[in-house]
Parts: sequence; C-alpha cells; structure tokens
Amino acid sequence: MKILNNFIVFEGGDGSGTSTQLEMLKTLSFSPLYLTFEPSNGPIGHLIRSGLRGEIILQKESIAYLFAADRNEHVFGPEGIVERVNQGELVICDRYILSSLVYQGITCGDELPLILNSGFPLPELLFFFDLDPETAQKRMENRSIKEIYETLDFQIKVWNKYKTLLPKFAEKGCRVEIINASRPKDEVARDVWRVMEKLPIFKA
Repeated sequence: MKILNNFIVFEGGDGSGTSTQLEMLKTLSFSPLYLTFEPSNGPIGHLIRSGLRGEIILQKESIAYLFAADRNEHVFGPEGIVERVNQGELVICDRYILSSLVYQGITCGDELPLILNSGFPLPELLFFFDLDPETAQKRMENRSIKEIYETLDFQIKVWNKYKTLLPKFAEKGCRVEIINASRPKDEVARDVWRVMEKLPIFKA
C-alpha cells in the first residue's frame, strides 16, 4: 500500500475520544488544514450512519461494501483526500481503513474487508487512542443516539482487534503512535500535538 504524506488518521474504539480530538484541532492556527471523518458527509456516508443507528437494517457484508464505496469517493473523488494532500493541505481524518478491518473484520471475517480496502493509500501517521472498553462504555452512557456496535462485548473485541492489527500497519511503513486516552482531553491533545509538530509540513 502507498503511504500518503500529509495525511493523518485518528483511530480507536467507540468512546475513545477520536471525534473530540478532531474537534479540538479546529483551534490549530495552521493553514491549509482539512479535518474530515468516516463515514463521510456524502450520500453513501449518510446511508451507513442510518444503518449504524439501526434506522435501517443492512446485511453485515453490505455495510463493509458501503464503507469501501464511501471511502473510495472520500479518497479519490473531487476535493477528496488525495486531491487535497497533492495541493499541499494537511488532512486529518477521524477513522479510516483500520476501522473497517477491525469492525467489519469482526462481523464479516477478515477476508472481505481486506479485499475491499487493499487499494487505498495508508496515512503517513496514525494515532491510536488507547482506552479500555469498560471506561469507554461509561463515557458513552449518556449518548442520546446509540449505534449497533456500542456494546461492551463488541467493544472488547474491537479493542483486541486493534491491538492485533496495529503492528501490521507499522510494518507497511505507516507511523503508529499509541496515545493513552484515559486522561483529560487537554492532556491527550498535547500529546497529539507533540507528535504532529515534528511532521515536515510544519517545518516547511
């Protein structure tokens, strides 16, 4: 898999704080910066979110295909990730390939998500927000909208699957940084920035 420079991904189980950390980066005084997430805001992404919320019933394999289709548009489509990094932007995405290999790997088996995601580039830098599933579950107790994967049993499988797959991403040339996500969000953000500020784009 090709490494895409100036592309950063946040990964972690539900409740680990990936979305919170992405939101906090809006205060970063750096331009050009593009913050995004998956599922995307596109029509396929909206369909996926309806399935994850249980509003429509989708076969587990269909969810895997939809994630790959949404990612293909997100990465290669007009004003997508590849176009933006080629224009010199720093792109930071909340969830990417690894989420599919973890979540759909659990529900469908490893083969289908591996095949569907084999053609996408890897990020230059991947942050894994490490939080034990029990603590993450407590963080999600007051969420108004629950998703189909937000059960403790499933999240334990998610956490273990991430631990298994992270070294494989590192072997492919993707820099992996494991962040202790059990601490206050400001402390986590400082750790993220200490790593990010060393990227070549910030020294240019």
